[in-house]
Amino acid sequence: MKFSQIFIVFIFIVSFGGFCQSSVQDFDEELDSQKNKIEELKKEIEKTKKRIKAEGKQESSVTRKISNLGEEIFLMNRLLSEIEKEKQSLRRTILTLEKEEKSLRTSIKKTEEELFENEEELSLVRNRYATRVVHTYKRGTLSVLEKLLSSTSWRQAVYRSHYLYLVSEIEAQTQDRLKTLLTEIKKQKEGLAELLQQKATLKSKQESALRRSQILAEERNRQKGALKKKKQSREKELKKIKKNKAELAHYIKEKQGGLKELERLRKKILEDKARFERAERIRRQQELLKSKTFAEVEGLLPWPAEGKVVTKFGKHRNPELKTVTESLGIDIKGKLGSPIRSVLGGVVTTITYIRGYGTMIIIDHGGDFYTVYSHVSDIQTSIDSEVRSGDVIARMGDSGSVNGAILHFEIWGRNQKLNPEKWLTKN
Repeated sequence: MKFSQIFIVFIFIVSFGGFCQSSVQDFDEELDSQKNKIEELKKEIEKTKKRIKAEGKQESSVTRKISNLGEEIFLMNRLLSEIEKEKQSLRRTILTLEKEEKSLRTSIKKTEEELFENEEELSLVRNRYATRVVHTYKRGTLSVLEKLLSSTSWRQAVYRSHYLYLVSEIEAQTQDRLKTLLTEIKKQKEGLAELLQQKATLKSKQESALRRSQILAEERNRQKGALKKKKQSREKELKKIKKNKAELAHYIKEKQGGLKELERLRKKILEDKARFERAERIRRQQELLKSKTFAEVEGLLPWPAEGKVVTKFGKHRNPELKTVTESLGIDIKGKLGSPIRSVLGGVVTTITYIRGYGTMIIIDHGGDFYTVYSHVSDIQTSIDSEVRSGDVIARMGDSGSVNGAILHFEIWGRNQKLNPEKWLTKN
C-alpha cells in the first residue's frame, strides 16, 4: 500500500471520527432537551394534581371538577406529544447510528485487510534481508575495491561495477521499504484502534437509545391508560352539568373567571419583548410567500374550521338563567376531530389551558394582530413554530366546553378585540 493511500485512510478516520462525534453529540443534545421537557411536564402534572386535591376539599362544583379534569387532560396530552417526539428522535438516532456503524465496519474491514497485506510483505522483506545478511556473514565479502581490482579484464570490471551498484540500490530500497512498512503498519494499527473505539461508542449509544425507547413505550402506555380514565371522568361530570341549571350558572361564572385569566395572558403577550423578533420573522415570511399583512385582509380571511356559528361576537342574554355574558369571539360548532387551520401565516406564541376555554393556541401575525383558537384537541404545532395560512394546527375538540365539539375563535388587533366575522370571508 502506498504512503498516499495510507494518508487518505488516516484523513478518512479523522474526518469520520469528527463527523461521528458531532452527529452523536447533536442527537444527545436534542434528546436531553426532550427528556428535560418530559420531566418538566411530569412535575407540572404532579403540581396540578396536588393543587386540585387541595381545591377539592373546599370546592365541590361540578364545573370546577370539569375544568380541573380538562387541565389534567391538556397536560397529559402535551406529555404524550413530547414522548412521541422523543420516540421519533430516538428512531432517527438509531437509524443514523446503524448507518455510521455499518460505515465503520466497512472501514475496519478494509484497514484490517491492508494491515494484513503490509504485515505479510514486512515478513517477506525481513526474511529476504535476513537471508542475505546470513549468506554474507557465512561466505564473507570482499570490499568494492578488491572486487574491481581482481577483475581479469576491463569489461569485467565495468560489469562488476554496474552489478555492485544495482546490489547497493536494491539493498537501500529494501531498507527504505522496511522503514516505510513499519511506519505504515504503526499508523494503520493506531487508525484501527480509533475505529474500534468509535464502533464501541456507537454500540453503546445504540443500546442506550433502545433502552430509552422501551422506557418511553411503557411510559406512553401508562399515560394513555390514565388519560382514558380522566376522559371518562370528564364525560361523567359533563352529563351532570347538562342536567343541572345551577351547575350551568356555575359554568358561566367559571368562563368569566377564565376571561380574566385570558386578559392577563393577552397583556403578557403584548408586553413580551420577543414580539419584536417574531415581527421580523413574520415580515420575512410575508416577503418570501408574497402574502399580505393582517391589516390588509379584512373580510378576506379563510374560516379556521368548518361548522355553524352558534355564538356571535358581543353581549348575549340568557333568559333561562337570567344572565348577560359577553363573547369576545365567535363559537363555531363542528364535527369532533375535524381540522382547525391557521387563517394567516405567523408564529405560534402560546399553547395553554384556560378555565372555560380549554386548550388554546395563540398565533402572532405581526402588526399587533393575533388569532386565538380555543377548545381544541390533538395539537399539530408547537410554541415558536412558524405556520402558514391554511396549515392544520389542531383538531376540533371539546376541552373546556359543555356544548360538545366547538371552536371559540378570537381576533386581537389594534389593541382591542375584533369581531371575527368582519374579517372572515362571507359564507
